[in-house]
Order: sequence, then C-alpha cells, then structure tokens
Amino acid sequence: MISNSMSSRARIALAALLVLLVPGVAWGEDAQSAAQAEWNAAMAAARKVHVAGPSEVRLVDQATFKLPEGLIFIPTAEAKRLLVAMGNRVGDDILGVVFPASQERWFVVMRFHKSGYIKDDDAKDWNADELLKSLKEGTEKSNAERRARGIGEIEIVGWVEVPAYDAMKHRLVWSLSSKERNEPARAERGINYNTYALGREGYISMNFVTGAKTIEAEKPIARTLLAALEYNDGKRYTDFNSATDHVAEYGLAALIGGVAAKKLGLFAIIAAFFVKFAKMIGIAVIALGAVAAKMFRRRKEAESGPTLPA
Repeated sequence: MISNSMSSRARIALAALLVLLVPGVAWGEDAQSAAQAEWNAAMAAARKVHVAGPSEVRLVDQATFKLPEGLIFIPTAEAKRLLVAMGNRVGDDILGVVFPASQERWFVVMRFHKSGYIKDDDAKDWNADELLKSLKEGTEKSNAERRARGIGEIEIVGWVEVPAYDAMKHRLVWSLSSKERNEPARAERGINYNTYALGREGYISMNFVTGAKTIEAEKPIARTLLAALEYNDGKRYTDFNSATDHVAEYGLAALIGGVAAKKLGLFAIIAAFFVKFAKMIGIAVIALGAVAAKMFRRRKEAESGPTLPA
C-alpha cells in the first residue's frame, strides 16, 4: 500500500513556509491540518494522471518530450497543485513536473515562455564575469525590497555552471549558487540547474532543482532531459519567419542577466525549500516512484509473458 501521508515534521515545516509566504497570518493546528489535507489531495491527483517513462509527452502545441524510463511526468494542472502544496508560487507557463521513480531527491519544473523569437547573436559576445557581476548588482537592488518586506536577503556565491550556449541546437545551460546572507558557508544549499531550449515562438525552460552536494553527479541527468526535448515541425527555432513572427524584446543574455535577476528571489525560495523540506520532497518521490515501479513491473511481465514454475 502506498502512503501519501506527510510526517509531522514535514507538515510543521510546510505550515512554517506558509507563514513566510503570507506574512501577518497566524498558522495554527487548523492551518497545519489544511496543509496536510492539500498535500494529500495534490498527491492523490498526481498519482491518477502521472505518466511513467519510457513515454512521449506532448508539451502543448510546441514540442514532444521523450520521457526516459525510470522517470515520472506530472501534467500541468496537477503539477501546479503539487508545486503550490510544496510552497511554490506558480504561473500560467507551467508545462509539468518530472520526478525520478526512485529515492533520488530532485525534480524538474518545465515551463513554456511565449516570449517570441529570441535572437541569440549576443551569445558570442557575453562575458561570464560581467554577467555574474550584473546578477550580483541586481540582487543587491532586490535586497532593498526584501529588507523592507522583512524577508531574508540573498547573496550570490558564484557559478555552478558557467553559461554555455549551443548555437547549433539552440540550447542554453547555466546555474548559480546563492544563499541567504549571513548563512554559514558550510550550510547545505539548494541548486537550480537551468536549461533552456529555444523555439520559434519562445523557449522551454527545465529547472532542475536539487542539492549542492549532488549537483555535480546529476548534471548529466539534466542535460539528458534537455536533449530529450524536441520541438514540433513549424515550431523549431529554425522555422522563424522574420516577415511574420514576433521577436522578443530581449536577447539570449537576458535569460541570465536580466530576466533571471528578476526571478532570483523565486529561485532562491525554491532552492531553499528543497534543502529545508527535502524530506517532504522525498515522500513525494517515493510515493510517486512506487506507483511507477509497479507499472514497470506490470509492463515487463506483459512483455515477457507469465513466469512458469521451474
């Protein structure tokens, strides 16, 4: 039997996170019970609709994602609900969430940003040091607002992955390490490993959320998932028509230095959530993974036929 219950420690942690997200509201036992109830409901909804790999997943009208074996895909509506239950804010751009069907504690948030065609000619001129400096400056400006709101300030530590753009495949990868200011250097940190696939009408981002201690070993997983994404005919970056198509107001570097800077606070919340509530994420992974494992066993039994006694 698969349990979708949340430990008391994780339940209290989630309630504490709600306090941070909604200042001024007192969250007692009722709020904790409501948080657990929503978590249970989100998990139940995700189990009903999840897709187990290997499968081909359609991402709206834009692309196909070849979900590898051993992974689970949660569709848009249920993914949003699960992310909210985990303490994240979501928008209309969510495509789905990917979990491993094992006890590995990482997940991927997939989004489609209909920004228009993004020109990538600035990639040949960017300087990683200058981009990092820009991000640090942008973060310092945002810290003024965070102080005013009573939210902890953020400090950028450095690159986890220096921005790298593949001009042939139109894919971008980069990752930053950030932490709360005055946090001990040895404190465990969450990491957002960001991968992007550019298309004709915008880009699909795949935000790989994990821990700083495991990211180096998991980078190949994130890159494999990026490679498993393929735009549909007519939606590819190379299908761009300058006479008819909308061009984004910003270039490729803005996905790192501009747009990213504005979203850094959210990135930090997600990363911090991963570290502080990894146990709860583990519960989600294990519960969903158990369903997928059962499906894998049934599939293999169907393929091999009944087992005969020796």
